[in-house]
Amino acid sequence: MKWFVSGTLSCSFQLQNLETTRALNPKVLSFILSLCTSLGYMDTVSNTSGQAGECFLRTLLFRPSGMNGAVRAVVRMGIYVGAKVYFIHEGYQGMVDGGDNIKEATWESVSSMLQVGGTVIGSARCKEFRNHEGRLKAAHNLVQRGITNLCVIGGDGSLTGANLFREEWSGLLDELLQQGLIDEEASRRNSELHIVGMVGSIDNDFCGTDMTIGTDSALHRIIEVVDAIMTTAQSHQRTFVLEVMGRHCGYLALVSALACGADWVFIPEMPPEDGWEDSMCQKLSESRSRGSRLNIIIVAEGAIDRQGQPITSDFVKDLVVRCLGFDTRVTILGHVQRGGTPSAFDRILASRMGVEAVLALLEASTNTPACVVSLVGNQAVRLPLMECVQMTQEVQKAMDEKKFEEAVRLRGSIWPYCTELPGLALCVCVCVCVCVTAALCPPQSSFNVAVLNVGAPAAGMNAAVRSAVRVGITEGHKMFAVSDGFEGFYKGQIKEIKWGDVGGWTGQGGSLLGTKRTLPGKHLDKIAEQIRIHNINALLVIGGFEAFESLLQLYEARADYEEFCIPVCMLPATISNNVPGTDLSIGADTSLNAIVETCDRIKQSASGTKRRVFIIETMGGYCGYLATVGGLAAGADTVYIYEEPFDIRDLQANVEHLTQKMKTSIQRGLVLRNENCNENFTTDFVYQLYTEEGRGVFDCRKNILGHMQQGGAPSPFDRNFSTKISAKAMQWITRTLKDSFKGGRVFANSEDTACLLGMRRRALVFQPVSQLRDETDFVHRIPKEQWWLKLRPLMKILAKYKTSYDVSDSGQLEHVTRVRPKESNTSATI
Repeated sequence: MKWFVSGTLSCSFQLQNLETTRALNPKVLSFILSLCTSLGYMDTVSNTSGQAGECFLRTLLFRPSGMNGAVRAVVRMGIYVGAKVYFIHEGYQGMVDGGDNIKEATWESVSSMLQVGGTVIGSARCKEFRNHEGRLKAAHNLVQRGITNLCVIGGDGSLTGANLFREEWSGLLDELLQQGLIDEEASRRNSELHIVGMVGSIDNDFCGTDMTIGTDSALHRIIEVVDAIMTTAQSHQRTFVLEVMGRHCGYLALVSALACGADWVFIPEMPPEDGWEDSMCQKLSESRSRGSRLNIIIVAEGAIDRQGQPITSDFVKDLVVRCLGFDTRVTILGHVQRGGTPSAFDRILASRMGVEAVLALLEASTNTPACVVSLVGNQAVRLPLMECVQMTQEVQKAMDEKKFEEAVRLRGSIWPYCTELPGLALCVCVCVCVCVTAALCPPQSSFNVAVLNVGAPAAGMNAAVRSAVRVGITEGHKMFAVSDGFEGFYKGQIKEIKWGDVGGWTGQGGSLLGTKRTLPGKHLDKIAEQIRIHNINALLVIGGFEAFESLLQLYEARADYEEFCIPVCMLPATISNNVPGTDLSIGADTSLNAIVETCDRIKQSASGTKRRVFIIETMGGYCGYLATVGGLAAGADTVYIYEEPFDIRDLQANVEHLTQKMKTSIQRGLVLRNENCNENFTTDFVYQLYTEEGRGVFDCRKNILGHMQQGGAPSPFDRNFSTKISAKAMQWITRTLKDSFKGGRVFANSEDTACLLGMRRRALVFQPVSQLRDETDFVHRIPKEQWWLKLRPLMKILAKYKTSYDVSDSGQLEHVTRVRPKESNTSATI
C-alpha cells in the first residue's frame, strides 16, 4: 500500500491511504524530496529532487560531523510523508554521471548513522557541474526520475550553486526538450524546482544562522586538544601556539579562546592594532610574573594584520621566543577538526533542521523563494537563501576593504556580543578581552558583589564564576566568593576573590566554590547579618531549581529584611534543565554528551550480538529533558518520561514495535527511561517486562548511568554559554546598582531587581522570579510548559512510530535582519 501526507487545519500531518485521496492532494502526491550535502568552499554545489512520492539525497566534499544526522532525518521524514528517497553517491559527480550513483534509500539504510562523522554516501569534486553542460546532464538525470525538490546541505558556495541551478531550470528543460532527450509531458511535470538549504560548515561562516551543522563537533575536537596541551604546558612552563581552521572566518578561534581561557587570539575579521607584537609580549610576561606557568595563543589560519599580511603560527612562535625567551611550541590541528564523532548538539541540530527542511519543501509553492533553514537562539527559522548568501559575501567584501567592524556586525547577532565581552581572558588581541589593564589597575567603585553556587553541581559553573569575577573586576566592583552555597553564606564562608584566583577555571567540571542544596529560608537572620558585615551590594546566584527557590525566598523576605533589597540575579545551572524561564541550562549539554557517548558505546557492544535491547536509566528528577533529547541524539526507539504518562498497554506496544524491528536488518534496540517517570514502572520492571515479552526474539540488558552524567569537563557549548550569560548578568548588575544607588546606599525592592537570566527562544531575557512562580510546578520541580516536548513526535517518527507531527511551531519564512549598533536593554539575542 502506498501512503501520502495530508495537512489538516490543526497543522498536523497524518498518513492517509493514497488510493482514497489521490485526487484531493495532487501537490503532496507529487512531492519528492532530495538531499545533497556539501560542506566546503565556493567550488561546491548541491542538488536534489524527487518524483511523485520520491526523494533524492547526496553529499559533496568537506563533510563535517553531524551531516549524517541530517541525512537520516531527511530520509526518514521523507519516507514518513510518503516519499521514495534516493541517495546520490559521490556528490555532484554522481548526479552528473547518474546510473548506479543514484540509489534508493530505505529506512534501514540510514540506521546507525548518527554516531558516524563525515558522510556515509561519499563525496567528490565535480568540475563538470560548474559548467552549463554538466548542469544540463544533471537536470536530465533528475527529470528522468521526476525529481523537482532539492534539500541542500552546504556552505554559501553550495547554496549559491543550487540557486543558480534552480534559476536555470526552465531553460535546461527547454534545451532537453529541443534535443529530444525529454518529451513535453516530462517537461510539464517537472516544470518547477524547489530548493531548501541547510548550512553544513565547521567554520560557522554563514550569515543568518547562529550555528551551522558541524561547528559544535569541531569545537569539541579543538577543546579536547587544548585541554590535553594545557597539562603538558603547565608541567613544563611552556607557551603553546595553536592554529585552528578558519580561512575567512574566526569563529572557531574566537569561541575556543573563550572556552579555554586563552591569553591571545588572532582572527581574520578583527586584525590587531599596529604594535600588537609589543603589547602581546608584555601581557604574556605579566601573566608569568603573576605566577602563571603557561600561555595559550590561538591563531585562525586566515589571521591577518591591519595591512592584510598573514599572521602565521610560526611567526607568533618566533616572536615569543625572540622577545621573551619562553619555551614555545606550535600545534596545527588541521583536519582533525573535521572528523570524529558528532556531538550531541550537532546530532540534535541536524535532526531538527532535516525535518524542518522536509516541511519547508512540503509547503513550497510556485512563488516560494529558495530558503535556508537556520537556527536563531533556540528556534528554527526559514530565511531567503540568497539574502543569507549575499550577506555572507558582504562580510568578505568588508574584510577586503578593511572595514573590519562592519565585517563583525554582518557576521550576525552572536558576533558583536562575543567581541564586546570585557575582561574574560588576560588579553585577546581582538575586542574579546581588551580590558587587560583591569586585571592590574581595575577601575574602582563602591560596590561589592558576591557570587555563589546553589544546588547540585553542573559542568560550566566554574566558567560562569570566572566570567562573573573578571567582568565584575573590569566593571570596578570588589568581588566576593561564597563557599558551599547559602549554607556557607550564613556560616560566613565569604572571602574576596581576585582576577588570578579564577585562572584555569573554565575547563574544570563540578563546582570549585562548593555547592549545597540548602535554602536560605531558615537562615535569613544570619544571611542578612553576613550581608551587613561584608557590605554586599548585589548577589549572583548560579544553580538549579534550589537557586530559583532561594531567589523567591530572598525576594519575599525583602519586606522584613532591608539587607535583601539589593539586585539579585540567577543563572540557571543544572543538568536536568528543569528551571522555569529558560530553554537551556548550564551543564545540560555536557550531560547530554555523556549520555550520548555512553549510548554509542553500549550499542556498539551489541555489534557482535544480534537481537539485543538495552534499557538505560537517565537522571533528571521528574524532568524528562535528558531522556528525551538524549534519546533523539542517540537514536533511541522509545523514551519514557514523567511528562508523557504511559501504561502497560504502551509498554506492550513498544515491545511489539521492537519485535517487528528485529525482523529487519537492524537487530538492536535502545530504550531510555527517566529516573522518576513512573513510580511503579521502574527500570527493573521495564527490564523484566521486555525480557519476558521478548523471549525468543531478543534479549535485554540494563544500565543505570548515575552520576557519570554530572561529572567530566564542561563541553564547549556549556563553557561559552556560561561565559556569555554570566558576563551579561554582571553588566545587568552594574546597571541596576547604578540605578538603585540613592542617598549613599543601594536600595532595590522592585520585582525587576530579582531576576533570572534565561534563554527564551531567540533571546537572552531577564525575568523577575516573582513572575515565574505561576509557570512552575513546585511539587515536581519542573516548568509547567517545556519547549522540548515538541521534539518527542520527531523522535518517534525517526524511530518509525506512526504518529502525528505538530507543525504549528515550525519555522516561517522571514527576512534576514541586519545587526545594528548595540543599545542598552534588558535582553540580548545570541
